[in-house]
Amino acid sequence: MKSQLINKKELSFQQKDEMYCLLSTFFNGVKRDVFEDDLSEKNWIILLKDNKSEKLLGFSTLLIYNTEFQGETISVVYSGDTIVDPLAWSSSVLSKAWIEAIDLLSQEFALGKLYWLLICAGYRTYRFLPVFWQSFYPRFDCSTPQEFQKLIDFLATQKFGKNYNSRTGIVRFPHPHQLTEGLKGIPSERLNDPHIRFFGSKNSGYINGDELVCLTEISPENLTKAGKRMWKFQSKNSNFLSSLSR
Repeated sequence: MKSQLINKKELSFQQKDEMYCLLSTFFNGVKRDVFEDDLSEKNWIILLKDNKSEKLLGFSTLLIYNTEFQGETISVVYSGDTIVDPLAWSSSVLSKAWIEAIDLLSQEFALGKLYWLLICAGYRTYRFLPVFWQSFYPRFDCSTPQEFQKLIDFLATQKFGKNYNSRTGIVRFPHPHQLTEGLKGIPSERLNDPHIRFFGSKNSGYINGDELVCLTEISPENLTKAGKRMWKFQSKNSNFLSSLSR
């Protein structure tokens, strides 16, 4: 599997159609107009394709933007629709491509501290946080610091408006995406992981498409050992950074 980072403006109609078809294959409740609205506000797309057939096996939409919080300019990466064909779940291509993309885009567009605003309707998405980041919230082993919670509430309210409940930390969209029957739910053996167990209790409505708002600072100091290895690997093995920077 290989990855490609492209500007949203460069997406062809065929690529959009392939993205919608892939998303609707594994999620119930996907409406074309909602998909198009979500895509319209993003500025970058990561595409994952089969090496030989060029078939689309996954994608992730990204919005990188700058905003003001308590008199300080901060930069935010917001991850939108993301899906990987279950047949490719064992691959680390998405993780590598995401880190490579953020490394580039932060250099080009970030003006202040950079944060990852992530909403999770599934434990697989939430699990990315403890794998790559030392500090992130909410989490099982400590309460969210008050100042960090204020930032979460500010960004979530700014982004999701009345769909965000600051008391629960949950976003409930009018037309939520729900994983298809064979993919929804948390396998009982995965509940041995305290991070996954916490996600299931914190977002008890995940099976209906409720999204848990999460936030972490993207910085070298905040990377786990796995994150540092991935970031170092990507810095040395970038295939598209130079071409996108031209």
